Amino acid sequence: MMAASHIMRRLAAFMLGALAAIASVAVSRAQAQEMFLPVPAVTIQPNDEITDELIIDRAFIASTVTRGAVQEDRRFVIGKVAKRPLLKGLPIPVNALRDPYVVISGKPAIIVFEEGGLSITGQATALQSGSIGDVVSLRNGDSGAVIRGIIAKDGTVRVGTP
Repeated sequence: MMAASHIMRRLAAFMLGALAAIASVAVSRAQAQEMFLPVPAVTIQPNDEITDELIIDRAFIASTVTRGAVQEDRRFVIGKVAKRPLLKGLPIPVNALRDPYVVISGKPAIIVFEEGGLSITGQATALQSGSIGDVVSLRNGDSGAVIRGIIAKDGTVRVGTP
């Protein structure tokens, strides 16, 4: 009898140790599979510029996140503009953001034509909004002609260049 109860105690101790090890592995696995994503702290409306105060980092289980479909780094979110509503606490889809517009439809824009040593600067009305690097259409106020150009880093629109 003594031997049987001793064996039972040893078996119970072994089982408890095994369960503790399994639980420890499960916890560490869950922690290893956790990833933090930038999410809106509040619902962000379309055309709102995203500031650091509007974004928090939230933990997600890595296997539930479609990598490449959502923003994974807050540095690529701050300073962008929402193209559609961004819901509080949910990951931000990569296609839900755009760069801020530099040229605004209906507003005057500076146009620049450069070739060789010649530089001509003028003003035209933007027919569409755009960000740096976008091709936009503008109306020349003097002639009424519609021209197209590329928005440069300095906010001017370069026309007549390939």
